Amino acid sequence: MRSYAPAAPRAAYREPGGAARFINHVLAIAEAEVRKLRHDPFELFSRAVQPTLWLIVFGQVMARIRGLPTGGLPYLTFMTPGILAQSVLFIAIFYGVSIIWERDLGILHKYLVSPASRTALVLGKALSAGMRGLSQAVIVYFLALLMRTAISVQPVHILGVLVLIVLGSALFSTLSMVIACLVRTRERFMGLGQVLTMPLFFASNAIYPLGLMPGWLRSISSVNPLTYEVDALRSLMVQGGSSTFGLGLDFVVLLAAFACLVTVAARLFPRLVT
Repeated sequence: MRSYAPAAPRAAYREPGGAARFINHVLAIAEAEVRKLRHDPFELFSRAVQPTLWLIVFGQVMARIRGLPTGGLPYLTFMTPGILAQSVLFIAIFYGVSIIWERDLGILHKYLVSPASRTALVLGKALSAGMRGLSQAVIVYFLALLMRTAISVQPVHILGVLVLIVLGSALFSTLSMVIACLVRTRERFMGLGQVLTMPLFFASNAIYPLGLMPGWLRSISSVNPLTYEVDALRSLMVQGGSSTFGLGLDFVVLLAAFACLVTVAARLFPRLVT
């Protein structure tokens, strides 16, 4: 009678630990969020309306006004980085409403009982919002080139712009998640989101230079993250552009604000489901 040797046991799968495990959780959550775009590709096309109106209608009219201190730049060129930052802000600031929808559908409960930490959950969703923001960069670059503005197309500058878009979108989407955790209803969230969007936009250097602002508004703009995002975008997108605060400081402020918001959002997330 033939005898069979017992089969060698299969090696048990071990999930990587430490930092590698944390990164895997962040990327898994981000991938699940980005996958939703494949089910609603029309969303990407609808986002082109707002920057198109601002650049073609508002920009063309304001370009006829002389005397704005734009540092020697044509006004349309000056405002293009601001419109890109504004488009990303308007999308990211309402990202939190999806968190409330997930709470109502029971999806958020599953996320919170998964092995992923709350920080990984927040970072994953913020990263997915950053990926969504990249579509705005494609739209604005296309419009800027179509209108023959002095936009830099150097690969290093474009790479820097993409990093800034992901960082800025992640920052404001995290702010949106914090608001969602505090108000906890869609109606209150939409109202508060609309209240915050316009002050953030107009208290920045997106469509006019800081030198035109009265002192009190300039003080507000100095603590507005959008101001530093626009400043960095203007130095990278515009041919021969320069940063008012310094490109390094712009990134430091954005990263510091993002880290603070991630910490707050991670602490508040369980409150949304209680």
